[in-house]
Amino acid sequence: MREKDRKYKPANTAKPTRSDSTQFKVTEETELLVFLLAKITSRSRNDVKILLRDKQIHVDGKPITQFNHPLKPEQVVEVKWKKAPEEARYRGLNIVFEDQYLIVIEKQAGVLSIATEKQKDNTAYSILSSHVKKQDPRNRIFVVHRLDRETSGLMMFAKSEKIQKLLQESWNATIEERTYLAVVEGYVEKKQDTITSYLVESKALIVYSSKNPEVGQKAITHYEVLKSNKNFSLMKVNLETGRKNQIRVHAKDIGHSVIGDEKYGAKTDPIKRLGLHAWVFAFKHPITGKDLRFETEMPSKFTSLFN
Repeated sequence: MREKDRKYKPANTAKPTRSDSTQFKVTEETELLVFLLAKITSRSRNDVKILLRDKQIHVDGKPITQFNHPLKPEQVVEVKWKKAPEEARYRGLNIVFEDQYLIVIEKQAGVLSIATEKQKDNTAYSILSSHVKKQDPRNRIFVVHRLDRETSGLMMFAKSEKIQKLLQESWNATIEERTYLAVVEGYVEKKQDTITSYLVESKALIVYSSKNPEVGQKAITHYEVLKSNKNFSLMKVNLETGRKNQIRVHAKDIGHSVIGDEKYGAKTDPIKRLGLHAWVFAFKHPITGKDLRFETEMPSKFTSLFN
């Protein structure tokens, strides 16, 4: 789409000040670059495009890089004058957020969250331990929750035992959203539903559903089908509880196992990995009280099954 030449006349303009950011309220429909050029009169068109490229323009709190992103009245556009530090990247994971209290990462499929008897190195835990010790050899990290080895996506670690305890003790109150993407086998007829059961783990480490609350932990899973064809369905899954292998067991329960999940009944492995991704992670910061929300890209291997 070509940039529109129509002029947008604002009530006020701005230039960088000592503040780290400047906010503007949108009063009429327009496109982002048109809006920015009218507001930021002290910068050239090229400078404004660089702000967009470097993710320094946020619309309603989300970074936007597309110059022709449509704006609607009442939206808030924020210009962050200082370029954010690059995400720290390691083999197998990216650090997407870090402060003195905690670290949020995006883990790739195939990477263990923590060590096992068979593998001690190249886990998310070991990589992050090395990362924080570069800052101070006394630094440590602490496990808050886990993702299965073959599940990709967002997870969090604490940087002290105090923060770990705070998060674990107030988990249900702290976590505001945990949304997964799951590619399952077959065409799911029911487009949205809630699955409830009590999960039990056998001596062989297989988790299964029971209707008996005396023997298992209550597990509640909400799903919505986003895309489907005769072979596969892409579901958005929200966890009300976070039990071990919960999505995988509940997918099997409805007769549509997660692809690549032989342990829980899958007969296909079209992308050579488990079809499960921790997509959105939102929570209230245990110290600052600030609401934080992180969303990753939908894995291209997932979407390729529906092209």
